[in-house]
Amino acid sequence: MELLREMAVYAQVVDSGGFSAAARQLGLTTSATSRHVARLEGQLGVRLLHRTTRSVAPTELGQQVYAACKRMLGSAQEVQALAGSYSAQPTGVIRVSAPVVFGQTWLAPRLPGFCARFPEVDVRLTLIDRKVDLIEDGVDLAIRIARELAPGLAARPLCAMRYVLVAAPGYLATHGAPETPEQLAAHRCTHLGYAPFGDDWTLQRDEARARVRVPARVTINNSAAILALVEAGGGIGLVPEFTAHAALRDGRVQQVLPDWSFGEPYTGAVHAVYLPGKHLPLKVRAFIDYLVAAREEGEGA
Repeated sequence: MELLREMAVYAQVVDSGGFSAAARQLGLTTSATSRHVARLEGQLGVRLLHRTTRSVAPTELGQQVYAACKRMLGSAQEVQALAGSYSAQPTGVIRVSAPVVFGQTWLAPRLPGFCARFPEVDVRLTLIDRKVDLIEDGVDLAIRIARELAPGLAARPLCAMRYVLVAAPGYLATHGAPETPEQLAAHRCTHLGYAPFGDDWTLQRDEARARVRVPARVTINNSAAILALVEAGGGIGLVPEFTAHAALRDGRVQQVLPDWSFGEPYTGAVHAVYLPGKHLPLKVRAFIDYLVAAREEGEGA
């Protein structure tokens, strides 16, 4: 299996004319792509590429190996298509990666329904706040939150990503609810410590736009922890809507300044990303379709 993976990466490098371009197509880092090719050369004991600072080109033997790799990939796709045509139900193990809080609050509650509908598919969900390498990490599907996705990946949008201000009812009863963005400066506010906007918040309502600096005594790098602090009466928190959805629904927190919204750079979208190809495994297609349907049926944030 490792040899097949190295051959696929090598073929993409030749097709793309370089490691960087191939890495973008494969959803890998340039260094990881280079390592795949180096391992293939090591296993075969030959040099496959002429490398310069600007480009790569296959050696004479490398051209023959490239042709064989393309035939191998074509055969693999045919086998996958044949298997899919004879399988009425998705089967196997699907490996999924997602950001920690999104996985906890949005994705995990949907897994029981998926497993009930597709009993022959087992889910291996890994929650991690870094961009995984689909090939290197052996992941079938990754959930990514971004305004723009790297080229070379196929993607389906799952839901919008937007931030909301929330506070516990008890805190608002004691300190009063701000009626304008400017009044936020008088409150205890908490936000994500790693967010690019930090304590410099820009809100908008229709044509009105307000920018306010809200010094925070506490910053946390996890939105679920911010919500816990807010529920304990710790002030007003800025969190993704999917983090606060259940707490808002249950009345544990209330939205602050609901008529105001956060625009760029706070917005984005949640996508399910996967490697492109004509023959998407049935288990992956079923998982994505289920999540999209769940969103459209109003089961989530």
